[in-house]
Amino acid sequence: MARDSRYDILFEPVRIGPVTAPNRFYQTPHAAGLGWQRPKAGAALRGIKAEGGWGVVCTEYCSIHPTSDDSPYGFLTLWDDDDVAALAQTADAIHAHGSLAGIELWHGGSHASNRMTRMPGIAPSAIPAMYHLPTTARGMDLADIKAFRGWQRDAAIRAKRAGFDIVYVYAGHDYLPFQFLSPRHNQRADAYGGSLANRVRLLREMIEDTKDAVGDSCAVAVRLAVDELHGPQGITSDGEGREIVAMLAELPDLWDVNVAGSLGNDSKSARFSAEGYQEPQVAFVKQLTTKPVVSVGRFTSPDVMVSQIRRGIQDFIGAARPSIADPFLPTKIREGREDEIRECIGCNICRAANNEGVHLRCTQNPTIAEEWRRGWHPEKIASFPRREKVLVVGAGPAGLEAALSLGRRGLDVTLADRNGKLGGRILNESTLPGLSTWIRVRDWRQHMISKLNNVQVFPGSEMTAEDIAGFGAEHVVLATGSAWRRDGVGVNGMDVLDLPGALTPDDVFAGAALSGAIVIYDDEHYFMGGALAEKLARGGHKVTLVTPNASVSSWTAMTDELGFLQTRLHDLGLAMHTGRLLRGRGKGHVKLACSASGSESELACDTLIVATGRLPHDGLYHELTATPQAFTLHRVGDCLQPSSIADAVYSAHRFAREFGEAPVAVLRRERPPVKDIA
Repeated sequence: MARDSRYDILFEPVRIGPVTAPNRFYQTPHAAGLGWQRPKAGAALRGIKAEGGWGVVCTEYCSIHPTSDDSPYGFLTLWDDDDVAALAQTADAIHAHGSLAGIELWHGGSHASNRMTRMPGIAPSAIPAMYHLPTTARGMDLADIKAFRGWQRDAAIRAKRAGFDIVYVYAGHDYLPFQFLSPRHNQRADAYGGSLANRVRLLREMIEDTKDAVGDSCAVAVRLAVDELHGPQGITSDGEGREIVAMLAELPDLWDVNVAGSLGNDSKSARFSAEGYQEPQVAFVKQLTTKPVVSVGRFTSPDVMVSQIRRGIQDFIGAARPSIADPFLPTKIREGREDEIRECIGCNICRAANNEGVHLRCTQNPTIAEEWRRGWHPEKIASFPRREKVLVVGAGPAGLEAALSLGRRGLDVTLADRNGKLGGRILNESTLPGLSTWIRVRDWRQHMISKLNNVQVFPGSEMTAEDIAGFGAEHVVLATGSAWRRDGVGVNGMDVLDLPGALTPDDVFAGAALSGAIVIYDDEHYFMGGALAEKLARGGHKVTLVTPNASVSSWTAMTDELGFLQTRLHDLGLAMHTGRLLRGRGKGHVKLACSASGSESELACDTLIVATGRLPHDGLYHELTATPQAFTLHRVGDCLQPSSIADAVYSAHRFAREFGEAPVAVLRRERPPVKDIA
């Protein structure tokens, strides 16, 4: 298909100092969780992005010195010359597809825990370390600042030797250079503190040092948070953020700008932000500089991308999460296949992986971070050697993914679902406040299945064990999902409770009658309890949210949503009881116990909704395995193990990839050479 001429502007080359990007698609630095320990996996992940058409592909954060150690999280290092060869693999993988390779040099300052190196932390002033450890970062003296500038210079030289085209000066996300800029962190009284000109001094010197180190063959980019979102006591886009850009406007070769009082502000989920949400804070930058500008905003729509360029907001389309969800997004637009873009849903499961210290995962793209370890390609899948028939029962996220991936392998697939609409659990969950983008999981797979003539879809077709046995398929895949428990068994409360008349989220979605004082008991701790409470409160119900944890929906801390959720629920005036276990139900009340002391209390309750654990819908599986069958039988997704949508999609994709293949006993792992092992 020919490219839509409206999108031609996205494929114009853009000059960045001494180098030229082949188009306007810019994969901004983002964590992958692979770090310095897994250079081959990291190179493969970035290489796929370049193959997918991103004109610039950047690494994750790369530490310039052992005083910036983020263990146990996955980060890169350029501490010495031994790091050069490992990172050269990434630069080479990116260059293999004609893209520019960028590297984000990083020092965390008081953000760095230094758990591995045991080095004292450093900061502009002596302040408590921000995360991980009950310690205080040491205030830097002038000798420390001189040494720090040397570390940046040395790392830049090594980055150039490794083959990178764009070298970053990283002054965002509350890291060390930004800590010098912000009056919230910088309490110095010397030439590096006090006035804004003094606080900008180190950043200016870093840019000059880095440019001097890399010479005229590499571009120097500055990543700057132009607004801390902390109000007048911090840097704001209509105050000092604007002044900083004006002071340094022509010094770097590129401005990479964002908002960041924390990483959660810069990567805000779709639940709390719209596409392009950073525009109000970053739009001023291009007015102050002739250098190219890039920013992010979870861009998935080509029309929105073109609008950003034509209205002078930025010169590139910056993306982290959309490039994870679909590494081939640029290629699909270039080839006139924008309908095939696997859009990011903004669920922030990718951020959860980073916060948990493991490699990337994505709800939409199950192949991310599996490019080297499992050899998975997001757009390619091996053909099955025989044209055999497969029946997939259940068209939720796992069933849709199984049907699509098996269909792409060339099998004859029939997908049946008892519901008149495809989507399974997504049909309900996408109706919760802020989660409408989640329906994209269904929409993309349903659309791609419609392009395959070897996949037939039958909604409104409930399959019994007898129906399945008589269908004539050689293989049967059960993706029948799961159901919420109504007995109160959850993460903290493991006792089976007698809860007469209790409802589950499934009942609420099915239209169960709700009346009086509603209590939602959340012992699952992800999105359901808080989102359901918000929906019912907005619907005019009197709702109290109860949880045994210290905060509501506590696992959303992993997805960087907890603070935003707490603010929203407080603004709604929602009553919340934390640290309370559900112990039973009486007439007009529920019985609670303090999670710590066990002291008991009662809370008025006319309608009880329990969001605790889920059980698999595996009755068909056990019925079919009770007698010998003429077909192979498999389970995927929640039917096998109730979990997140991301895990359901991954489960089905892995099954489809490995279907008919010899089982993989051990995952491919990167190990040090034998000679290096004592």
